Amino acid sequence: MANSEQDREARLAQVIEPALEPELPIVDPHHHLWDHPDSRYMLDEILRDINSGHRVLATVFVECMSTYRADGPESMRPVGETEFVNGIAAQSASGQYGETRIAAGIVGFADLTLGEAIAPVLEAHIAAAPLRFRGIRHAGGFDASPDVRNSHTNPPADLYESERFREGFARLSELDLTFEAWQYHPQMPAVTALARRFPDTTIVLNHFGGPLGIGPYEGRRAEIFGEWKKNIAELARCPNVMAKLGGINMPVNGFGWHRRPTPPSSDELVSATRDYYLHTIEHFGPRRCMFESNFPVDRVSCSYAVLWNAFKKIVAGFTKDEKAQLFHRTAAEVYRLKLTQLS
Repeated sequence: MANSEQDREARLAQVIEPALEPELPIVDPHHHLWDHPDSRYMLDEILRDINSGHRVLATVFVECMSTYRADGPESMRPVGETEFVNGIAAQSASGQYGETRIAAGIVGFADLTLGEAIAPVLEAHIAAAPLRFRGIRHAGGFDASPDVRNSHTNPPADLYESERFREGFARLSELDLTFEAWQYHPQMPAVTALARRFPDTTIVLNHFGGPLGIGPYEGRRAEIFGEWKKNIAELARCPNVMAKLGGINMPVNGFGWHRRPTPPSSDELVSATRDYYLHTIEHFGPRRCMFESNFPVDRVSCSYAVLWNAFKKIVAGFTKDEKAQLFHRTAAEVYRLKLTQLS
């Protein structure tokens, strides 16, 4: 373990909380896996986080440019990530590593700007994980400020509005694949336009639509929150859009948790971010919302146990059925997961 990871472990260990409602079933619909020279998050690491007290039945992996093929056509290289994750999913499915089924659903990357030529790439992803492949994420996060890091796909400002992208996007519904939308809050109207153009394609909004809080957005939280609220309400009018609740503790969101010597408690997370969750649930409804960890990205700020405690505190007053939707049913329905642990 690298010193930086040792330091992160020691920091997170300063705030230990027992899991609230430990028997509540959870599907975590958004996490990553990777093995980089300076950072490793593989089966052992995610199980370490998941086995911290909450009952996580299954997870969904979302693309992160990990373990692409080194050879072959450029367009096909991202299929290597699906092959890599499907292997980890098969390990987990053996039952040897506990109750949780890691990567029971897989979301990969395909360059949708290839237009109609994207079809064989999508088919290759499905063939690489026929039991698990569920969708595509082509991140579109772009901001003109040099202080805001653009998405790993290096997208243009108008990715979701380009006709070439939309030609590729049109192929998704034909193969029963979802689309994960990841962009920043000023770009949310483009997601709304995309949802209206393709009403038969399920779109999953990642990370609350990316409310920014750094660079030119720093110190403007109330103003940006007002703008964000209107965009969420408008997007929620599209019945084909689902919302992931989480991924708001990244450095780009501007809360600064990662800079503190001591990580936040669940109460602190709730106090700072509750309104984003409640506003989204109010407009989308529990049947179109799902809590997500966004680990290990959000791990720079807080621990897995603390994060899910925050989620549970935010909806403490909700009904049993509403909690079931938010914590596992919506995710299981969207990603077509069979939760054998509940059958």
